[in-house]
Amino acid sequence: MTSHFESDGLQLVGRLTEPHQSNQGNTAGLLLCHGFPSIAVGDKDAAQSYYDLADLISDQLGWFVFAITYRGCGESEGNFSLRGWLNDTINAVQYLSNIKNVDTVYAVGFGTGGALAINAACLCDELTGVAAVSPPSDFNDWVDEPDGLLSYARKVGVISDSNYPKEPDKWKQELSEIQTIESAGKMQGKPLLVLHGADDRVVPSFDARVIADAHGSADLRIIDGATHRLRFDPRTTAVLIGWLDRANRSFLKQLDPEKNFPREEKL
Repeated sequence: MTSHFESDGLQLVGRLTEPHQSNQGNTAGLLLCHGFPSIAVGDKDAAQSYYDLADLISDQLGWFVFAITYRGCGESEGNFSLRGWLNDTINAVQYLSNIKNVDTVYAVGFGTGGALAINAACLCDELTGVAAVSPPSDFNDWVDEPDGLLSYARKVGVISDSNYPKEPDKWKQELSEIQTIESAGKMQGKPLLVLHGADDRVVPSFDARVIADAHGSADLRIIDGATHRLRFDPRTTAVLIGWLDRANRSFLKQLDPEKNFPREEKL
């Protein structure tokens, strides 16, 4: 089901998958955050490739799953800015948390979306935990070449306004203000899964190790032979579903230690 939510006065698009049935009356919500589009994919299909994953997770776990389209992409309004995408993440979490029967909210982000989900976790109380897939530990490449990023963003279509940004210096400054390593250390005990491909040539797996170390108790998984396109690897799906299920069971147990939950199935 297509849903719209507001972020900084912009109307953004998301696809909400509702569960066929909920578990134990405690229904979790999951936010799916796409990465920065490539020229091959473009802005139009940046989020659509995650819809099958959303349906699978919702079917397996009985969760609401909200796959959002960041500003500047697809049918969402606006133009890309890193701070803007962070705000979109936070506002999408709040939108999902306001849905009736959604008790807890997690986020799974890929690439840039994974890094922003980590940053959102230390700013947004409603976000319970994060799984970051192939996240960059920093945006230093963009900081060093902001004009190159602007040019690339126009090519892939996430910036469509020829007069944007109206404040170029402010737009560029945002690239260095968002610090994923620092944010991972400020998640205040919220669970974190960092999942990375051993053969990732876009974002080296070293970034995953640095983020996990900064968090202190993150679950780090490096998948042998996997590249940056982890969302198409069935091992990724299995790890994500298993981790989300365990993380939420642990959270619910902390809320009600006396309650007995059904024995966890092996995923």
